[in-house]
Amino acid sequence: MSRTTQSTNIKQAINNLLDKGLTDKQDIYTKVVEELGVPRPTVRRVARDLRNELVQKIKILQSEVPELEGTQRKIAENSD
Repeated sequence: MSRTTQSTNIKQAINNLLDKGLTDKQDIYTKVVEELGVPRPTVRRVARDLRNELVQKIKILQSEVPELEGTQRKIAENSD
């Protein structure tokens, strides 16, 4: 199995467990290791990558106005 496919499968398994209401990270890791037969350090690495991806998406969604829009808005205000 390729690393990309393995990572995708691990992310899916983690998300499925979160959707089922599991909240303890160690329980999630253990269940993914048992379910997929992958090493725990691999699950931890993929979980870290998943967290980082989610944080990036949250930052994008929390931003008020994209920089380009803000600049265009200031130009329009100054020309009035």
